[in-house]
Amino acid sequence: MWYHRLSYLKSRLQDLLKGGVICQALQWPSIKSLLPLPVHWNHTASNTVNCAWQQHEDHFELQYANTVMRFDYVWLRDHCRSASCYNSKTHQRSLDTASVDLCIKPKTIHLDETTLFFTWSDGHVTRYDLKWLVKNSYEGQKQKVIQPRILWNAEIYQQAQVPSVDFQSFLETNEGLKKFLQNFLLYGIAFVENVPPTQEHTQKLAERISLIRETIYGRMWYFTSDFSRGDTAYTKLALDRHTDTTYFQEPCGIQVFHCLKHEGTGGRTLLVDGFYAAEQVLQKAPEEFELLSKVPLKHEYIEDTGQCRNHMIGIGPVLNIYPWNKELYLIRYNNYDRAVINTIPYDVVHRWYRAHRTLTAELRRPENEFWVKLKPGRVLFIDNWRVLHGRECFTGYRQLCGCYLTRDDVLNTARLLGLQA
Repeated sequence: MWYHRLSYLKSRLQDLLKGGVICQALQWPSIKSLLPLPVHWNHTASNTVNCAWQQHEDHFELQYANTVMRFDYVWLRDHCRSASCYNSKTHQRSLDTASVDLCIKPKTIHLDETTLFFTWSDGHVTRYDLKWLVKNSYEGQKQKVIQPRILWNAEIYQQAQVPSVDFQSFLETNEGLKKFLQNFLLYGIAFVENVPPTQEHTQKLAERISLIRETIYGRMWYFTSDFSRGDTAYTKLALDRHTDTTYFQEPCGIQVFHCLKHEGTGGRTLLVDGFYAAEQVLQKAPEEFELLSKVPLKHEYIEDTGQCRNHMIGIGPVLNIYPWNKELYLIRYNNYDRAVINTIPYDVVHRWYRAHRTLTAELRRPENEFWVKLKPGRVLFIDNWRVLHGRECFTGYRQLCGCYLTRDDVLNTARLLGLQA
């Protein structure tokens, strides 16, 4: 645009000169003022670092490691890692964030090798390693996956031939435990073999990686078809694919199943990778994926059986994503426990039903169904935030035990073993 303005001005000046008119208002300084201000980048190039940075009025801009990053000055001051601002032993902030001037600006900025130095008006110096800034910038996080995963249908999972882990190796070696957790993080399910078929050994197995989450069902539970609880699971009926405890504000993270005994037929367990199905929706109907990730729903559990009286309500969208990188981290899908839909305006309801139908169709595709027969000695761990489970109807006496695990503790164990979680 400035080029066209300059051309017009030059043409006009020539017309005036031809007419014998000298216009003092069109001297060169005024023409120069029409040009855009020059952008000054500070470049640093050496064998060890190649970056450029620019100081703006309200933010700092950095180009490094093929990433363009922008940092608010308050953010830069707030995240100072000097001894007076951050306790490196406890990994906790010492600086009072509310004390930082919201109009703060650095007095000087300079780069020494791979470290940026910001000197503030009070003389305080903040140092940042360039790699730390890339790792912790918003732009860097947008490109990063929080938890790497392998999405699967039945064929993909079977072809992967994911190995189970032996009970003793799981309990007694970090190598066995790490192998198990790596499989679990990647696929959302994992098996432990040769477990003595008792509740005590199943509990010992679970406590190796996490605290057991106590819920309205207790800590460890026995599971039979005696209808002792007000839930379809306590029958011999088939169960469609679903995630558990959708009626909790925070659904349980991990579920543990161990079939201790089955004297009868049927009862196979169905497993479906909900993230794989959601990815198909994202590819085929992105606007429906977005709707399922934004519309909040209620799920409800009402129980009045004997001494068990409960009324639980959980609220959240079917698909839960991190807003900065759109990574899916939780699917809340349970048609049994979904409550009355009264959180969606009438002009959105029909579109939501269409989106829900699209996701359901993907979840119910036969090629996405992985069926497994649980048996004594084989313990199944399920990521309840990702993998849906169900079962076929069965006959005879069938007894399972299991529990829920706290997700935070499982991920904590994985990180301590060096895994990304």
